Amino acid sequence: MTEAHPGTGTPDEQYDLVSVLYHALQGGETSQGYIDDARTAGDDELVTFFEQVQAEDRDRAEGAKQLLAARLQTAVG
Repeated sequence: MTEAHPGTGTPDEQYDLVSVLYHALQGGETSQGYIDDARTAGDDELVTFFEQVQAEDRDRAEGAKQLLAARLQTAVG
């Protein structure tokens, strides 16, 4: 049987996916500020690095969304 996250009643694995999704989206948003700072400083190397970090967060968020959607659909259906 699936354990529920204390205080929410949400299954741990769904809670964990939501958490990963949230943090990946937040990281992508934060990275945009870093990209802007690097552009302002004229540091193309840092711009490239932070864009890669942002792309990784975007990919992570997309994977979490897909997994969460499939599990929620299964739970409802």
